[in-house]
Amino acid sequence: MDVQGQTLDLNGDIKMDDLTSGSDKEELDDEMREAVEKSARHLYGLIHARFIITSRGLAKMLEKYKKAEFGRCPRVLCHNQPLLPVGLSDQPYTKSVKLYCPRCEDIYNPKSTRHSSIDGAYYGSTFPHMLFQVYPHLLPPKSIIDS
Repeated sequence: MDVQGQTLDLNGDIKMDDLTSGSDKEELDDEMREAVEKSARHLYGLIHARFIITSRGLAKMLEKYKKAEFGRCPRVLCHNQPLLPVGLSDQPYTKSVKLYCPRCEDIYNPKSTRHSSIDGAYYGSTFPHMLFQVYPHLLPPKSIIDS
């Protein structure tokens, strides 16, 4: 928004000057609110991706990992290994978040529809690997298949 409060420009899509009076104004206000909320959610997600690879962010995510808040690997040979969220792309609106098993090194779709609707870019493609670079003692041994 500029100094006089005349223009709110979100990626060049919305301008306060375009608002009219009456019922059209209420409709545009709702549209503007939706656009602002969508942009705010997107910005928060991008900030989240950067925060979780900081020291404080990794510590918070480590606690969630230890509690298996992201779920457990469905493979028997992984012995209920906790999963970590990962994005397959760092580009927003490309892929939803997936779950990575550090034991079998496989990637799974989240069971929860709430989690499957989260953009993978909001976790980044390097998060699990960064976590184990900082906490290498937590890297589990690989699954061994007996023949």
